[in-house]
Amino acid sequence: MRPAVPRILFSLLLVAVAVAFWTLPAQAQAKSFIIDLTHPIPTFQQGDVGQADLSKPIGKSRPIASFGSQAVLVGLPNFPTGDGHFILNRIILGEHHGTHLDAPTHFVNKPETLETATPDRRTTDQLSEKDLTGRVVLIDVSRRVQAELAKNGGKPDPDPKKTNFSDAAGNVVTAADINAVANQLDNGVWIVIHTGWSQFFWQSGPGLEGPYINGFNFPGLSKAAVDRLIEIENQKKIRINGLGADQIQVDTGANAGAPQFGKEAFPAHVRGLQRGWKMLENLANTDLLAQATPGSCAIFVGALKHVGGSGGAARVFAQCENK
Repeated sequence: MRPAVPRILFSLLLVAVAVAFWTLPAQAQAKSFIIDLTHPIPTFQQGDVGQADLSKPIGKSRPIASFGSQAVLVGLPNFPTGDGHFILNRIILGEHHGTHLDAPTHFVNKPETLETATPDRRTTDQLSEKDLTGRVVLIDVSRRVQAELAKNGGKPDPDPKKTNFSDAAGNVVTAADINAVANQLDNGVWIVIHTGWSQFFWQSGPGLEGPYINGFNFPGLSKAAVDRLIEIENQKKIRINGLGADQIQVDTGANAGAPQFGKEAFPAHVRGLQRGWKMLENLANTDLLAQATPGSCAIFVGALKHVGGSGGAARVFAQCENK
């Protein structure tokens, strides 16, 4: 009977280990939270073939700024069953409308802008789960942006004398901002830029006018920041997964229209996509990333997997740890 005591103690130890093991996921879950980084896609009834009738919004939809057309939701005949019916719709949606992903094939370089003999030309269906997930490296320039907006009563103005988001003004992501996160950069990370600009998302559209576009005078990644990021990649022999931003593109507005979509416009796209970077644009709720424990967030991109796509609508989430 004496050996029974050690057996009992051993059994109790096994039970304690099992309880601790099974409660770990719940404890971890209590420390983490999920952020939806996605804006809703407004939809409209169809007017002319394939075009949205903006006078007939679905629900509370209203036009948003976009390089393409507004989304159309077409109701198809219901599919009846003995207990009711299924609703079937068809959506007409541009690949780069609303919160969306840019695949590497989104930009086709002229020979003189190629920096590699084998540019990445993958389409959406060719991206792997590793391409669409990764650790978040946050760059928060929202205070500088807000300080600049405060000069004009908190409102953006296309006139750079009133609100200036050119590279030279420093109210954008600079090379110094890239240097500040250089030690966090590694293979597969996503750099997410929080500027606070998404506050104007619902104040523009249907084209490229209104406060969100602001005459292509909005913050983003400066040319010097792109240059520095690529320098760090080359020095560390790494490749980031991509960039995300809470405005219509990751590049600054000034660089996008410099001049009028001419040479040296869209530097992050021209140089980054050929390297295999992916881009997430029109992100929402990026301010919540700043409330998490630094370095704790991971991003998950639910992107359309359509064959030959240059990008597509995306439902983007981040899982973070509480401070």
